Amino acid sequence: MGQLLLISLRNLFQHRRRTLLLGSAIAFVTMLLVLLSSLFNGMQDTMLRSATTLMTGHVNIGGFYKITAGSAAPVVTNYAKIEQIVRREIKGLDHVVVRGRGFGKVISDTTSLQGAINGIDITHEKGFRDVVQVRSGRLEDLAQPRTALIFESQAERLEVKVGDMLTLSSPTFRGVQNTVDVRIVAIGGDLGFMSNFMIFVNSEAIRDLYQLDVTTAGALHLYLKDPEQADTVAAKLRKVIQAEGYGVMDKVAQPFFHKFDTVKREDWVGQKIDITTWIDEMLFIRYTLQTLSVLIAILVTVLLVIIVIGVMNTLWMAVRERTREIGTLRAIGMQRGRILAMFVIETALLALGATLFGVLLATLLAAGVNAAEFVVPKGFQMFLMSDTLRLVVDVPTAVRSLVIISVITTLGSLEPAWRAARLQPVTAMHAN
Repeated sequence: MGQLLLISLRNLFQHRRRTLLLGSAIAFVTMLLVLLSSLFNGMQDTMLRSATTLMTGHVNIGGFYKITAGSAAPVVTNYAKIEQIVRREIKGLDHVVVRGRGFGKVISDTTSLQGAINGIDITHEKGFRDVVQVRSGRLEDLAQPRTALIFESQAERLEVKVGDMLTLSSPTFRGVQNTVDVRIVAIGGDLGFMSNFMIFVNSEAIRDLYQLDVTTAGALHLYLKDPEQADTVAAKLRKVIQAEGYGVMDKVAQPFFHKFDTVKREDWVGQKIDITTWIDEMLFIRYTLQTLSVLIAILVTVLLVIIVIGVMNTLWMAVRERTREIGTLRAIGMQRGRILAMFVIETALLALGATLFGVLLATLLAAGVNAAEFVVPKGFQMFLMSDTLRLVVDVPTAVRSLVIISVITTLGSLEPAWRAARLQPVTAMHAN
């Protein structure tokens, strides 16, 4: 085996031009594969981070309260008791965020828009500052009563700036129209489609708007140390909370606002708890990521087919060019199996070196893109939920790409290597 390795290395160095051309192609495909994977990972990470900070936790404890059978208010009464249950039962809990939920008209002096109104306590929002990039004003001021944060596109539509007043108008859960005035204290950079319809107000403002007491919240957003455990935690909480005497809704993989009509048709009154995961609340993200994954898989498959065909063609040419060499090796006693192994090892060494270089190059390019903070087009921001592009190269993905391309490239060398091994010594030595 050591002799075969030496012969293979010698052949690679002796045919430097062919080695460089084929190695460059393999390295380029590896670089593209790693960059595509890092683009997908970066988009997934950005979308999930934005979505699970602004709209949903990893696990959500919401619900509906029905004063009458035909009504439905998206609130959780006496939420502090449920929070105690969560902290007692869930070991992998990182933190809990209490949110208010509402929907109504946002009115300025000149125009208005419909929006989802979210009540937050900014002092307990650990990840909010990392996701929302404030363009003007101060995020800390959102801790003051009756204050609001809106986004740039909303500020343009409403023709307002920091310090201006907005009026929130919405029917209360008892059916009475109510209004609350809030002062804009911060304007954030747009975060895709979510920044078109979401505004954030101090929790006190949304309680005043819907005439709720301090024991009532819209939902508890639970953030886990391991987000992959969301389904397991949600299933456990359904059992635990039901055992505590609460009514718990059946699992339905839909956002809470899609459930109003169903809940209104059900014949019950009082409180029922609804426990969902971020996937249930953000189905569109899952569909977007699945579509991207399919597109990337198709592109990667095409690239791999191209590189395998290129390897096979190059090796067929090498066999023809080295016919005399093969004949000489056969004449001095090298068996067909060793001839085949020599070509396969030569390709494997080339593939391994080229893929390592491709992975290194892709990692450097990804770091450069992240450092440059490229601003993505507005249309792309709608789906990415960020104004900058971020690539994430993780070790498992890089290693997987290296192994896949090395193995496929080496397998592509079997056919021409087999043909080389079948050459008759006399015929090969007398070839032109």
